[in-house]
Amino acid sequence: MSAAPVFRRVLLKLSGEGLMGEKDYGLDPQMLAVVAEEIRTVHALGVQVCIVIGGGNIYRGVSGAAAGMDRASADYMGMLATVINSLAVQNTLERIGLQTRVVSAIPMTTVCEPYIRRRAVRHMEKGRVVIFAAGTGNPFFTTDTAAALRAAEMSCDALLKGTQVDGVYSDDPRKNKSAERYDRLTYMDVLSRDLKVMDASAISLARENRIPIVVFSLHNPGAFAQVMRGEGRFTIITDEA
Repeated sequence: MSAAPVFRRVLLKLSGEGLMGEKDYGLDPQMLAVVAEEIRTVHALGVQVCIVIGGGNIYRGVSGAAAGMDRASADYMGMLATVINSLAVQNTLERIGLQTRVVSAIPMTTVCEPYIRRRAVRHMEKGRVVIFAAGTGNPFFTTDTAAALRAAEMSCDALLKGTQVDGVYSDDPRKNKSAERYDRLTYMDVLSRDLKVMDASAISLARENRIPIVVFSLHNPGAFAQVMRGEGRFTIITDEA
């Protein structure tokens, strides 16, 4: 018999780039299907799941600002990209039988619900997967920070970051083969060593609210469910190493 999940309610942070698969831009239906199946497996364990998705596969606000665009306008464009990704993930999840709700920090009631904290909590209590779109609704904040904020607001037991690699490394292991991999870190380790896990405001927010951050690879089949049972390869970031 498989082990019971170690977390009751979790927030999964997905990068927009993680939804590209082998493509250079946009969304890969095969990758969406893989992500959806991972979420369904965890949901079947009785875990309440909510999701924050980045928009870097479509538009990245920082890049737009670097090209001379007003930073606030560029960030709003990036937030709209996250809504596109959220609707795509919703559609894929519902095709495999999961009830979902997309809730947006920027009201756009034609396509999704506005973000209301108590309503989002109720959706999860009813077994629905909640997808938070449009970041925090404010420019100058990343979707990493939005993930930490929503995890705190939803009283999540952990914030999981699904990435391209199986944990946190001292350097990009795809470029530096000698990069050191960590099993456990503290929030201060991440901040003091400037490890590229999430931005500093997201790490600080998680630290203040004592939300563990778990980093794992979404490219390993079954990895999300393994992490939920405290198994497999991942890096956990907490107050204590």
